[in-house]
Parts: sequence; structure tokens; C-alpha cells
Amino acid sequence: MLRRLIPFCVLFFAAANALAQGGPPYYTNDPGTPGNHNWEINIGYMPFYYSGQSVSHTPDLDINYGVGDRIQLTYESAWLRVKDPGSAAKFGLNQSNPGIKWRFYDAGENGLSISIFPQAFLNNPNNAVRRGITPPSDTFLLPIEFSRKVGPVDVDFEAGYQLVHKGPNGWITGLVVGHDFTKKLEGDIEFYSQGAFHPYENQPTLDIGARYKLHSPIILLLMAGRSLEPTRPNQSYFIGYFGIQLLLPSRSYK
Repeated sequence: MLRRLIPFCVLFFAAANALAQGGPPYYTNDPGTPGNHNWEINIGYMPFYYSGQSVSHTPDLDINYGVGDRIQLTYESAWLRVKDPGSAAKFGLNQSNPGIKWRFYDAGENGLSISIFPQAFLNNPNNAVRRGITPPSDTFLLPIEFSRKVGPVDVDFEAGYQLVHKGPNGWITGLVVGHDFTKKLEGDIEFYSQGAFHPYENQPTLDIGARYKLHSPIILLLMAGRSLEPTRPNQSYFIGYFGIQLLLPSRSYK
């Protein structure tokens, strides 16, 4: 799958000029950063429905802070609701997800942008692992992001390697293609996949979403999709993101 996706994206990036489309409500990230001393805060409800199980982020909190024009500090976590068949719902704190993004190549508003975004996924000192709410493994993720505009379409691509403690190493890859239909409304389609190497596992999903500028500094975030493979315990038949984005201070953003 990676061998098929990468040449496809290279053709897109070789064509032409970049607006960031990745990031919430999508799983694929982009090279964009908030700007010096600016904040981007995403608050969302994220449901995941599997065969016989559901996991919901109620809510998911994603906080980003700009250091200079090319660096972003990130922290994300969520309050989880896990429902297994035949048992009551369990609630607990998700893993902590700190990270730092660096956009090391930027050809300007009409050019290609590239960043790296190392992140850690760490269990908190609570009993969420023992209760089956979070996995026992800690993970280090090293992805690279590309962004470019191709005519009226904005394209973002991300690929990364996952180093997993107490589990199989894996990978992620994502592609978001979007278009600004009005000054307030942006629509996108996303292909995203993650998996493990040994034993091999692949979890591909396809989703569509939108961002709508309600009023400065609030943006409405919407996304819905599902797995591209037949439903089974690790393949979701529905995924979603419903929330808002706050850009602060509002005077810093157009």
C-alpha cells in the first residue's frame, strides 16, 4: 500500500502551489503551525464503533502552541468511554500524547511545505491499563508531513514509523484532499491507514469531513467514515469527529 501511495503523492507535489488541510477533524497531520505565541485548541467528540465494542473520546482535547513561525508544541489526551458486550461501560483517561512539530522546509504560501512531528503515546499513572481502557504499550511515532496546492485542490500526505514498547512496531500513512467551497466552508476526503509489521496488520479507513468558520475565532469540525475492510474486532464500521477549533488570540488570524 505504501509503495502505491508514495508515487501517487509525489506526482501531486511536483505539480504546483499550499494551504494546510490536515489535522483535526482528520487523523492525517500537515506541516502547518499556529504561529509565534499563538494557540490552536481542538475539542471534539470522537466515536469509534467496532463489531461488539465501542470506544468514544468524550471529549478529546488537542492543544497546540506556536514557538516561532515553524515550531509547534502539542499535547493531546481524552476521557474515554469503553463499552464491551455484556458489561457496563468503563471510563478513564486515555494515554498522554505530547509532540513537537518542526516545518523545516517552506517554499512560501504557493510552494511545498515539509515537516517532521515526533510524538510519544504514554500511559498515565492510573489504572486504565489494568481495567482494559488503554493498551499496555507505550509508543514513539516519527512521521513526516507534506503539503501542497494543486490547482483548486489542497493535498496533504503523511507517513511515519511507530516504535512500540511491549508490542509490534508499525506504521501510519494518510492522505487528505480538500477544497475551499466558500470563504467559510472547506470540504475534504481522507484515506488513512495504520498497521503493524510482525504480525502484519492493516487498518485502512476512508472518511469525509468539513470545516466551517462559525465566527472568529471558532471553527466547526465535522468528519465521518468507516473501515475499508469487512467489519471485525479491529476494523471500525464507523468513525467520527464532531467538535470545534479555537484559534487564539483571534486577532492573529485572518
